[in-house]
Amino acid sequence: MPTLEHNALVEMFREHPELAPLWLATLFHLEVPSHASVGVVESSLDQLIPVEFRADLVLELRDASGALVLAIVIEVQRDMDPDKKFSWPTYVTVVRAKKRCGTVVLVIAPDACVAAWAAESIDLGLGLGHVEPLVLGPAVVPEITDPAEAEKDAELAVLSAVAHGNGPNGFAVLRAALVALGRLDQEHAMVYFQVIWSGLREPMRRALEALVMERQIEDDARFPFVRELMDRSELKGLREGKLAGLREGELKGKRDTLLRLLARAGIAVAANESARIHACTDIATLDRWIDNVLGAKTATDVLS
Repeated sequence: MPTLEHNALVEMFREHPELAPLWLATLFHLEVPSHASVGVVESSLDQLIPVEFRADLVLELRDASGALVLAIVIEVQRDMDPDKKFSWPTYVTVVRAKKRCGTVVLVIAPDACVAAWAAESIDLGLGLGHVEPLVLGPAVVPEITDPAEAEKDAELAVLSAVAHGNGPNGFAVLRAALVALGRLDQEHAMVYFQVIWSGLREPMRRALEALVMERQIEDDARFPFVRELMDRSELKGLREGKLAGLREGELKGKRDTLLRLLARAGIAVAANESARIHACTDIATLDRWIDNVLGAKTATDVLS
């Protein structure tokens, strides 16, 4: 049975169908046909495909004259399901035959292993034909750590948090996504928060909760959905020290990464330079130093 998280991601495309062709162009670098409108037409799919084959959503792209130029089948996949390797080609061939236009399958798979599985080419038989699902997973969805960038594209920030929230830059990704949620209406913010939270592992789940507490204290008006979250979640037990500890953990990870990169590059680090690295408490500075390692010859070059 579809979960709240599954349905929320489907609804994201139902409410904002223009996201699909936009991300095909910007994230997959595909030449999407010129179109004037994007419409949701999953009801017509019910008449095309037998009961055992049901896509999550189907979108139609039409040009200015109303002619169909592309159909996009949306599938949200949170687990590996061998049956999908048979149903996805069915969606492509049936929709393409009935609508007489190019058709692709776009799979939203936040988990890296599921995304890799979903992206495998599907052999239709004897190597004579293939279906290539397009997969929005961690390898394609960017890590959005800049709150300003997150606010410009809240839906992509949500996908970024779902895909990368457990990664090495997870804290920064979650922080940016939370800022984006603060710009949405309460209903959507709460649903997207649940989608992000449910996909997190410890300690990142605690990190998100701590961030919510921090935002609630700093700016209650911008995060009205927090009150209800606090009433029905584990947020009540958080303490201020937990947030400080999580931040220190992120800083330590950045420092360790920088020192490992320096060692691999064969760059000697003097005692005072090592002390400077360990004393740094600014994430942006550490990120800049990490970027500086490429092409640097001395630690001075890196820490400039």
